[in-house]
Amino acid sequence: MRKVLDANGISYDAQILSAHRDPDALEAYVRGSDARVFVCIAGLSAALPGVVASRTDRPVIGVPVAGTLGGLDALLSIAQMPKGVPVACVGIDNGENSAWLAVRILAVPSR
Repeated sequence: MRKVLDANGISYDAQILSAHRDPDALEAYVRGSDARVFVCIAGLSAALPGVVASRTDRPVIGVPVAGTLGGLDALLSIAQMPKGVPVACVGIDNGENSAWLAVRILAVPSR
């Protein structure tokens, strides 16, 4: 993921935050961030992308990772967001595609 962003001149900030373990820190980060796109890497229940999407109107990309069930649990959790809380979802363990998607989103002119 970092290689794709670096090769395309995209600046980024990498944080390790948990929707379950420290929701207050996650909330503060999302609200204070000037990011134009959020990429959330999550496994198991994969709540992180949905929680971030519920706190911002900026695009959120979810990357499910293989933990249990080969990552299928995380994939389904990210893909099944409720209406009004959109999250783009790439393939299991496919952070590289999340970077390519972020590059494309960032190429769209701002309103």
